[in-house]
Amino acid sequence: MSQFSHFNEQGRAKMVDISDKSSTMRTAVAASSVRMIKEVFHKIEQREIGKGDVLSVAQVAGIMAAKQTSTIIPMCHPLALKGVDISFDWEEDGNAHILNIQVQVKTKGSTGVEMEALTSASVCALTVYDMCKAIDKGMIIGPTYLIEKTGGKNGDFHRASDI
Repeated sequence: MSQFSHFNEQGRAKMVDISDKSSTMRTAVAASSVRMIKEVFHKIEQREIGKGDVLSVAQVAGIMAAKQTSTIIPMCHPLALKGVDISFDWEEDGNAHILNIQVQVKTKGSTGVEMEALTSASVCALTVYDMCKAIDKGMIIGPTYLIEKTGGKNGDFHRASDI
């Protein structure tokens, strides 16, 4: 069994020392989704949600979340992100509509950006929920998952198929 690197000799949490790792280009792509009723979809598309332009606000929230990941995930290192790109697309599923969220995060550094991409995708979805919950409290968030990551000593990861 492999050793967990986030525990010290006393079994207590620690932040991993990455000072000896080389700086390389790192990317991560994560996804999430929000399933909602048709009425919410139409109001988002027509920009009729009282709190504002839902997708614009969610996009800014997602970018902010990526930049703040180390302040909310205890063992994440603060990173100088080089780019965060968020895209949205819609899918119809019977009477429901699904907002698909995809986030790509890039940096050049000594640790990966998977958590930043996952945090960003999650916060985008949570922001959509927050802005639309007055109309539909039954929205479903997720799944949220890593699609791919590149760079680093552990190599690349590419999910075999969509979830």
